[in-house]
Amino acid sequence: MATFTSNSVAETIAFAQNWARQLLPNEVVGLVGDLGAGKTHFVKGLLQGLGSTEDATSPTFTLVHEYRSGRLPVFHFDFYRLNQAAELAEIGFDDYLEEGGIVVIEWADRFAEALPERTRWIRLDAGGASERTITDETR
Repeated sequence: MATFTSNSVAETIAFAQNWARQLLPNEVVGLVGDLGAGKTHFVKGLLQGLGSTEDATSPTFTLVHEYRSGRLPVFHFDFYRLNQAAELAEIGFDDYLEEGGIVVIEWADRFAEALPERTRWIRLDAGGASERTITDETR
């Protein structure tokens, strides 16, 4: 387990940008943290680290955004508005797991049991107005 303290949005994005460079096809990233903890900013950095020219926005209402301009496609999910794991089948979640890209999920802990064992877990905790603790909890 590794921990990083970010003191700004820019530092959170830079951390995620560097962290993303190690990602390989078919990896799954589960993001955990309260509302406003920086999950979407982390995804912005992840996209940049993969060479994407697209800007991440929260998929809260659309449930998934696809970004295909980087070295690997990124499938950005948000489980916040889902009520039960069965809804994952309705949005084709399992199909994305084998698309050769990166599946990154905000609020991933809502349905942790539905995620593959290989999931890499990132926790973001707010410590103040701009301070965030980012913990790589990958088992």
